[in-house]
Amino acid sequence: MQLYSAAEMVAADRYAIDTLGIPGAVLMENAGRACAQLIEEHYADYFPGPVVVVAGRGNNGGDGYVIARILVDHGWQITTLMLAEPEKISGDAALMLQILRNCTGQIDVVNDEELLRHRFDELQPQLIVDALFGTGLESEVRGLPAVAIALMNDTAAPVIAVDLPSGIDASNGRICGCAVRAALTVSFDHPKIGHLSTPGALHVGKLEVVDIGIPGTRRPTDLLPQAWMIDISAARAFLSERPAFAHKGTFGHLLVVAGSTGKTGAAALAGDAALRSGCGLVTVGVPASVHGILEAKLTEAMTIPLADQDGLLTLAAAGRVAAMAASSQALGLGPGLGQSDELRQLVRQMVTTLNLPMVIDADGLNLLAGQLDCLLERQGGSLILTPHPGEMARLTGMSVAAIEADRFNTARDFARRHQVVLLLKGARTIVAAPDGRVHINTSGNSGLSSGGSGDVLTGLIGGLLAQGTDPFVAASLAAWWHGRAAEQIAADRGAVGMTASDLIHQLPRVYQELAQP
Repeated sequence: MQLYSAAEMVAADRYAIDTLGIPGAVLMENAGRACAQLIEEHYADYFPGPVVVVAGRGNNGGDGYVIARILVDHGWQITTLMLAEPEKISGDAALMLQILRNCTGQIDVVNDEELLRHRFDELQPQLIVDALFGTGLESEVRGLPAVAIALMNDTAAPVIAVDLPSGIDASNGRICGCAVRAALTVSFDHPKIGHLSTPGALHVGKLEVVDIGIPGTRRPTDLLPQAWMIDISAARAFLSERPAFAHKGTFGHLLVVAGSTGKTGAAALAGDAALRSGCGLVTVGVPASVHGILEAKLTEAMTIPLADQDGLLTLAAAGRVAAMAASSQALGLGPGLGQSDELRQLVRQMVTTLNLPMVIDADGLNLLAGQLDCLLERQGGSLILTPHPGEMARLTGMSVAAIEADRFNTARDFARRHQVVLLLKGARTIVAAPDGRVHINTSGNSGLSSGGSGDVLTGLIGGLLAQGTDPFVAASLAAWWHGRAAEQIAADRGAVGMTASDLIHQLPRVYQELAQP
């Protein structure tokens, strides 16, 4: 499903109003009616209230006036707290305010903090409708609106957010100082990026998307968004057909370069996961001194010893890696490699000279830190980087807090600047393409927060690359597949104690689910 930014949603509204001739008041009426209907469906047990509608001065407040009017007409006890002077409300919102007044709706103009706190204490609402800001907010929330958000969050009453919880930037999910924690969010026309991207996604509650009458099939292509939500439908569409008359060579050969003393498990996990992706052949190259250990761990995947010193790969391994890469369709690099100056040089050489699609994770990313110029020196083949926030901090020099505050733009900007596919791990994994397209993954749970799960993801992405899958699609499909495996395991026996090996064994079951018509 497409995800809109604030600007893209404004453009769609203007297209409907200015080009198609649909009055803005009609769209506002449709939005308010749909929201009121969902409130009555989800919260029938709360009838007749009292309900408080907290309305701002813009169109989001106008939606709130429509909701208040309809609920009043249906017998609910509604009080609208208007955080703006009436003369400052204009356009369609002013029209809806006047209609609410004509219908004898209870409207209180609240222009100071003391009065606002008093009215909340006095009304003791059982439900609250948040119609403060919606999608247009970009600046920090201060003053009376910040107090209103705090009061909404402090009450025990469920909060229904109109289009977007107030305080969230619709275009990236950033919290603008403070934000409403909604139990239900009713989004108009399409979900917004802020609904799906953390930290904003954590404030949305249950998300419902309603049609408000903007035709979808007639929108010009230049108005279409560049972000999408990855759910089971999208993941299913990413699957490639597997020919009935095929052999192991049909499905590609992945080379994995990984491992060091004490970290052969990472190499083994990546190799096994690649095979579970449907890849035909997998070869795992590790330091020669730990090769025997890997031979004991792996059965189906092939292994090769590479030149090392004290359990870490050296530059002398480059020749054999290049020879193996020449007969492979993709390369997975990084799990358990360790750290050394020679490894930094080796990773740089592999990135700049090997002409095949490549996925880099874990120690491979740490070895890239400080030498990102090599990303633009590649001779050919797409590159996928898969950092968690800590690794992203080392790559960019940003703090983890700054990365987590705006995951969407952090990932998209990095992908554009360095011309890579960037998969930023975490709750609601972000996958960004070099051309600005972004996917937000919806699968996964806390069971993925254990050692080795990232190595599984690396192998899964690498296996898909080896089969010829487009790199942006491979990263996005693997993110959903990986997260869905965790969901299936948790449904069967819980998320606590989930291991990376559990994920590997679950991968074919997820494929089976995806492959079903």
